[in-house]
Amino acid sequence: MRRGAVTCSGSERMVKEQIVARGIRDEKVLKAMRKVDRRRFVSGREGERAYGDHPICIGNGQTISQPYVVAFMTSALELSTEDRVLEIGTGCGYQTAVLAEIASEVSTIEIVEELGLRARRQLNQMGYTNVEFNIGDGGKGWPEARLFDKIMVTAAPVEVPDALLEQLNTDGILIIPVGGADQNLLRFRRVGEGIEREQLLQVRFVPMTGCVAS
Repeated sequence: MRRGAVTCSGSERMVKEQIVARGIRDEKVLKAMRKVDRRRFVSGREGERAYGDHPICIGNGQTISQPYVVAFMTSALELSTEDRVLEIGTGCGYQTAVLAEIASEVSTIEIVEELGLRARRQLNQMGYTNVEFNIGDGGKGWPEARLFDKIMVTAAPVEVPDALLEQLNTDGILIIPVGGADQNLLRFRRVGEGIEREQLLQVRFVPMTGCVAS
């Protein structure tokens, strides 16, 4: 069972002014982002900026994405309540919580141990029981052989890791930022034996580290 935070005024305002106002209409996504309080994932002075439309540093050279980008990527996944989701880049756990509010199961990988452990503590405290965590190299995919209905990547490799495409189920969707200085958010959809590719928008994410950087 999922037990996110109750809707707060900061989240309500954030969704109305930054997400709905920019065209996101997926009610599942809007409901999840109203419920998951972004402030709980931002510490110290940065907490005052929690509901602003900008990324925020969370330590270890990583960031929490701006709310609109979180909403856009989540909507682009076309999530259903039956989906099994793989997230590459747990970060502070905010995006993880949004996914867990909608999907049946979320498996999330974080390469920075400190961030991964912190996110697990936070989501456990918030009552999420449909999330499993792994500390490891997300560019290699989930360590066990498994197929996922949806895959979301929150760090940018220069090229799409083959391991992620291999773990994408039939009719599954992969959302991933790709590139170096110039990045594009791409959507891959497995159709039969083939893969369809679609460019969504220009973005700026932290680089993916691990095997893809070697």
